[in-house]
Amino acid sequence: MAITAGMVKELREKTGAGMMDCKKALVETDGNMDKAVDYLREKGLSAAAKKADRVAAEGLVEAYIHGDGRIGVLLEINCETDFVAKTDNFKDLARDIAMQIAAAKPSYVSREEVSEDEINKEKEILRKQALNEGKPEKIVDKMVEGRIDKYFKEICLLEQPFIKDSDKTVQQIVTEKIATIGENISIRRFARYELGEGIEKKQENFAEEVMAEVNK
Repeated sequence: MAITAGMVKELREKTGAGMMDCKKALVETDGNMDKAVDYLREKGLSAAAKKADRVAAEGLVEAYIHGDGRIGVLLEINCETDFVAKTDNFKDLARDIAMQIAAAKPSYVSREEVSEDEINKEKEILRKQALNEGKPEKIVDKMVEGRIDKYFKEICLLEQPFIKDSDKTVQQIVTEKIATIGENISIRRFARYELGEGIEKKQENFAEEVMAEVNK
């Protein structure tokens, strides 16, 4: 299939990849746009992996306050150079991640931060749940491992489904941005504040309000 300049332009706008990479992707996939996007994503993920060990000490502290002032997030997200930290591309990512934290309430950046004691405690709870459900003893441990993975996806930011595209995790979004920007990016830490948190009060779902703002 003949690859036109218009096809290359469309793919570039969809992926942010370079023109020559877009043309190669279209040639390799016989002009199939969806397959070309996947091709570039796979290539990008591979390229991003090579940058993962590079020191990221620049970046910014992003502050996000939900419109009514009830939820606030402070996020430190790092890149390699001050130049990239000042780009709209990086700032947009920082804001998206801050909104993710506001909406999804993670407790940790990654599972490596979760203490062994907390993991063991959760596994014991999950084990008792499975036994109370009448599950056979021989499959309980396997069930617990599956459920603990689900637990990590709830409490660890990088493993959560991304609020703007639930087919991807936050880690995948960050990795794709590494491929686009060309620098290592890391989420170092965050703090999330919710008005009245810990005080007994009428329950309101502020996370749903944040999601409504994201989808405007």
